[in-house]
Amino acid sequence: MRCTAWGWPAVIRRFGFATVLYCLAAHGLALAARPQYGGVLRVELRAASVNLNPAKWKAGSAEFATNQRLAELLFDRLVALDNYGKFQPQLATEWSHDAAAKRWQFTLRQGVKFSDGTALTPADVVAALQALLPRGVEATTSAAGVSIQSAAPAGDLLELLSSGSYFIYKESGSGLLRGTGPFVLESVSAGAPETDKAIGDGPAPQTQQLRFRVNENCWAGRPYLDAIEVTLGVSSLKALLDLQLGKADLGELSLDTLKRAQQTSLKCWSSAPLTLFALRFSSDGKLEQEHRLREAISLSVDREAMARVLLQKQADAAASFLPQWLSGYAFLFEAERNLERAKELRAKTPPAVAGAAQLLRVTVDANNELSKLIAERVAVDARAAGLTLQTVRGNQHGLSDATGSKSEGEAQLITWRYTSLSPRSVLDSIRSPTRRPAGEPGVPLEADARYAWEKQMMEEKNLLPLVVVPDFAAVDARVRNWLPSPWGEWRLADVWLEQSEASTGSRDTITKSGVGRKP
Repeated sequence: MRCTAWGWPAVIRRFGFATVLYCLAAHGLALAARPQYGGVLRVELRAASVNLNPAKWKAGSAEFATNQRLAELLFDRLVALDNYGKFQPQLATEWSHDAAAKRWQFTLRQGVKFSDGTALTPADVVAALQALLPRGVEATTSAAGVSIQSAAPAGDLLELLSSGSYFIYKESGSGLLRGTGPFVLESVSAGAPETDKAIGDGPAPQTQQLRFRVNENCWAGRPYLDAIEVTLGVSSLKALLDLQLGKADLGELSLDTLKRAQQTSLKCWSSAPLTLFALRFSSDGKLEQEHRLREAISLSVDREAMARVLLQKQADAAASFLPQWLSGYAFLFEAERNLERAKELRAKTPPAVAGAAQLLRVTVDANNELSKLIAERVAVDARAAGLTLQTVRGNQHGLSDATGSKSEGEAQLITWRYTSLSPRSVLDSIRSPTRRPAGEPGVPLEADARYAWEKQMMEEKNLLPLVVVPDFAAVDARVRNWLPSPWGEWRLADVWLEQSEASTGSRDTITKSGVGRKP
């Protein structure tokens, strides 16, 4: 059975009709100006280091987003998803699957070369994918190109392959990673070793600069830019100042700097909600009194006020683990505060349980100001129900995150970054660190069954979702055709720079829009 791309009804359901109209308008405006070749795009990011080896990325981590955005410059995927909800060919030109969606066939694009001039082969694709595919899924070479066999139906394989770490790359004899993408890593400054291997595996300095030059062998043609210079370890406030002073062209912002940027001539962008803030408990919560107390905490939190007031209407209340844009059914979960019911549950909880008469310590990343604000708000809301929570600041190494490392307290405020377009894959990654019993069935593929699975996981109360927050960035007015995806891909290969000194622009806010590279 031949795979078909999503149609207009599907993309309208996923991203909303207003977003689709904005994509069309933005795309039309971009085409109205004549693109210009040349120039160097200067990008500033908050992350202090980067890992360019997709096999070593940690699902759910904040660093994943930075790694992926820079890897987009070097590598390609088999397929891509554009902002109209349509799968586009990249290294694969055609794909098909059997009736059960267990066996997939991909026809590879002919004439594709890696940045070192060697030809892309099916064996290269298999070697890259096999290190990334989930358990029970195997890639092999075939007459047409590549075959992927899954033990269970894999109707979401295209969503999986078009997002996250599923890039195609090749290791050279010296351990360097080669790609087929539009750019090549040319140099690394600030004392870091000038090799891909060192960037991926070794310790990185607090600040460093990476320079990417054009890949002359790129199958998709030459990008408009001559090069991209990326500076790591730049705070959001400094990035904003550099943008205003003309020292940077694209900067990563935080929630507090977004408002300032919107008052300038800079173009501001916010993604779909991509980072989940949640409260994770250290124990498994099987004791009735622990489960009751966690339910009381959940009912005491005013998520809507947290998103509306504390986060200045730039976040969404999270009643489930998956946001609406990803699952399609998040609206079925309730996130309303019920203080009276929370007080009733508190009254039934023995004083010996942490959070009742005794303090329940919530560990917070001392380096994440937003996490501290959210944790303190949770403690204030819980206090209104008679619950006693106290935030404890932990160092970066002592903190537990969504990967399940140990926490210094009875609970921890964690962040989870959505990096896959497959809802099943995201749920499975979130669930795995929370002590999933051996032999437990995986996340169902069908939406109805997946909703029931997620609901049961919510009822365990081991992880309480609070709010989801978008990514933010700003660009100088001379940056043209910057149309990132709602799910956080920046697609810098499509950007070109207005060379005229008179180039100015009125305030323009881009929200959840963009289109991808041309096939």
